[in-house]
Amino acid sequence: MGQLNIGIVGAGIGGLAAANALHQAGHDVVVFEQAKQFFRVGADINLTPNAVRALDGLGPDIARAARASGARPTHRISRLWDSGEETSRLPMSDEAERKYGAPQLTIHRADLLAALADAFPLERVRFDHRAESIDARGQGVSVRFKGQREATTLDVLIGADGIHSVVRSAMFGAESPRFTGVVAFRAVVPTERVKDVPDIAAFTKWWGPSPESQIVTFPLNQGRDTFIFATTAQDSWHEESWTTAGNVDELRGFYADFHPDARALLDACDTVLKTALYERDPLAHWSAGPMTLLGDACHPMMPFMAQGAGMAIEDAVVLARNLADVADPSAVPAALARYEAMRIERASRIQLASRGNQWLKAGGNADWVYGYDAWGVPLA
Repeated sequence: MGQLNIGIVGAGIGGLAAANALHQAGHDVVVFEQAKQFFRVGADINLTPNAVRALDGLGPDIARAARASGARPTHRISRLWDSGEETSRLPMSDEAERKYGAPQLTIHRADLLAALADAFPLERVRFDHRAESIDARGQGVSVRFKGQREATTLDVLIGADGIHSVVRSAMFGAESPRFTGVVAFRAVVPTERVKDVPDIAAFTKWWGPSPESQIVTFPLNQGRDTFIFATTAQDSWHEESWTTAGNVDELRGFYADFHPDARALLDACDTVLKTALYERDPLAHWSAGPMTLLGDACHPMMPFMAQGAGMAIEDAVVLARNLADVADPSAVPAALARYEAMRIERASRIQLASRGNQWLKAGGNADWVYGYDAWGVPLA
C-alpha cells in the first residue's frame, strides 16, 4: 500500500492526535508548529468518556500516560448557585467505564500534549514554522512558511491551528472570531485546602443566575489538586491570552452571592488567570479539495459542555479512518468530504449547545455525547 504525504498545521491536541492516527495508518506525516518548542502552557481540561475512548485507540502508551497524570472524577454534579440544591448527578469513574467503555479524565493540557508528543516521532515535528501562503492547485497543496523561499508540497493539508486558523482563512477567506462578552477565571489549589467542600472529588458545575455565570471544579493530579474555572459576563475585558494574571478579589466579588460551598472554593485561591472567550458560528463546510480542518480551526466553542478537546480528538480519529486506505492523491478530496459529512452535524450541534449552556442543568441523558465511539461509528 502506498502512503500520502500529509502536513498538519498546528501541534495542539487535535493536531498531534491526528498525527499519531495517520502515522499509525502508514502515511508520511509532518506537523508544522509555529512555536519554537513545546511549552507547558494552557488550561486544565476535562476529557469526557467519548474523548478518552477516542484517545485510547491511539495506543496503550498514550492511554497509560493520560491515566498516570490525570484524575478520575467520581461524578458529574450540577448545583444551583444560591441554594446549593443538587439538580443532577451522573456517576462517572468505574460506572462511566462500564457504560461507555472509558472513564472521564481531568488533566492538564500540557500532560496530554506530552503523552501525544511522546508517541509521535519528534523528528517529524517542524518547529518555528508559521504558514504564510497556501496554494491548492489540482492535486496537492503548496505551503510557504515564514522565512523560507521554497514551498512545501503536500498531498493533504490539515488545519489544526486553532480559532485563528491560517488554513481556514486560506480556504474560506479571512474573518475574525467574535468576542462573547464572557470572561473566564481559572486557578489550581491544593485539595487539602478545600477538602471540606462536599464532593470535592467530583466534577461539579455551579449554575449561576445567568447562562454566562458558572463555577466549575474538578480534581487534578490524581486528586492532589483541585481546578477551579469560573465564567461571568464582562464586556470590558478582551484579552484572549491564557497566561494573563487576574485579580483574586475581583473574582470573589463576581460570585459574592453564591452558596458558601462555592465561595469556599474561591477563598482558597491565591492567584488566578483571566481570559476573554471568543467563538465562531458553525461552518457550512470544513474541506476544500485536498485541505480540511479539525478542532477549533473549524468549530471553536464555549467551554460550557467541556467538549472542545474531545471534539478535536474525535475529529482526528474519524479523519484518520477516512484516509487510512487512501494511497492515490486523486482520492483525497472524496475522503475529506466523507470525514466532513461524518463530523459536521455532531460538532455543530455541540458547538451551538455549548453556546446555549443548558445541557445537563437539570439532569437528562448524556449518552448522545458520552456514548459516541469515534473508532466504531460507521464510515460514511
